[in-house]
Amino acid sequence: MNKQEIELLSKEIELLMHERSTMLKVVGAAAVLVANTDAGTLPVAVVDAADQLSEALNALPEETLRDALESVQAEVE
Repeated sequence: MNKQEIELLSKEIELLMHERSTMLKVVGAAAVLVANTDAGTLPVAVVDAADQLSEALNALPEETLRDALESVQAEVE
């Protein structure tokens, strides 16, 4: 691998790490929102969307969800 290829890979890794950080913040905020939402007070269409979001969050590996919650300084119980 030459120097230019290494530099391009380094920039790509940096970009991916930044994107991961941003995605963790989105996931963390979504998890906090779902955890603090009372489904009984929401319109049916919103409940369906919240249910889909909840299922997606529950499908994440535990470590990823913990990282996401930490990225938004959420308390993990």
